[in-house]
Amino acid sequence: MAISGLGTHSISLFFYVIFATFLHKGAAQTISAQGQNLVTNNVSVVEGETAIISCRVKDNDDSVIQLLNPNRQTIYFRDVRPLKDSRFQLVNFSDNELLVSLSNVSLSDEGRYVCQLYTDPPQEAYADITVLVPPGNPILESREEIVSEGNETEITCTAMGSKPASTIKWMKGDQPLQGEATVEELYDRMFTVTSRLRLTVSKEDDGVAVICIIDHPAMKDFQAQKYLEVQYKPEVQIVVEFPEGLTREGENLELTCKANGKPQPHQINWLKVDDDFPSHAVITGSDLFIENLNKSYNGTYRCVASNLVGEAYDDYILYVYDSRADGAPQKIDHAVIGGIVAVVVFAMLCLLIVLGRYFARHKGTYFTHEAKGADDAADADTAIINAEGGHNNSDDKKEYYI
Repeated sequence: MAISGLGTHSISLFFYVIFATFLHKGAAQTISAQGQNLVTNNVSVVEGETAIISCRVKDNDDSVIQLLNPNRQTIYFRDVRPLKDSRFQLVNFSDNELLVSLSNVSLSDEGRYVCQLYTDPPQEAYADITVLVPPGNPILESREEIVSEGNETEITCTAMGSKPASTIKWMKGDQPLQGEATVEELYDRMFTVTSRLRLTVSKEDDGVAVICIIDHPAMKDFQAQKYLEVQYKPEVQIVVEFPEGLTREGENLELTCKANGKPQPHQINWLKVDDDFPSHAVITGSDLFIENLNKSYNGTYRCVASNLVGEAYDDYILYVYDSRADGAPQKIDHAVIGGIVAVVVFAMLCLLIVLGRYFARHKGTYFTHEAKGADDAADADTAIINAEGGHNNSDDKKEYYI
């Protein structure tokens, strides 16, 4: 017989294959394992890694368990592997479980695997293997390397060749930004995603990182970043080097113009606003020196700095004091003024109280003895006569005030 030279293991494998083929011919008569004894799980695995496929039986009555690939080829029949793919390895076999590993998974391994329990009728359970392909390193590009403040720039981030499609998020420093994404489908359900970010920059953005973050189920914290380079016009400040206090007649004045920008200012100019510059003023780079001050030099002195982006200025107002002026103008002590006002108000209140009490005590009726006899007269004519007669006596004309 043709099989007489085969070993025992080969004979067993031969009969397992015949038996498996018989089962496949009857596959149309199998029923789903939902609600049955046979249980399995779907698997997601990153390309190149290892997937574990399990076929579990709740209550086995010595029925045969086997595992089939998406082409319904037998991978394992009980603990025997008829398929010549050494990437499949038996992890565990018992009456209640068939556990198989698949190493170095590729896209071609994706599909529906069948756990089959040979009962009457046969039962099947399905395990879907999904292969995840992470994207390549993100590609970050900008429309221009250097941007001037107030202008708009565009940065693109590309995540190539992933499955499923990646999601791209943006951050500027710790501030989330919104980009505009486009998705391109390639072969074998592979995708390339490109996100475009447009933003208007300011000088505060110089040196700030713009971060492209790739979100994909096969990986975490995959990102690329670019530091913004922003050019801006100068920031100008005039500093008084001398004198420290008042500017007096006969003294000297020294000013320094400090200007910083990106790029650094290539030109610094001094001028006097709405007037001619003093003839003997000396300008050395960013410094202005005026000696022997007098009041004709009063006015506004301006330092103007410029670079490729623009120009900016700062002003210094010069007022020359008399040579006898002492120090800085005296500060008003509001506490002393408040105390003086309080004392004055208190004194006025006390005076009003004293006067009030005096007038209240001396208020009375105004009496006169000029018509002393009029009160005793019998009638009006007699009263007038008596009153007139009383004027002849100089002593009776005295008046008394009480």
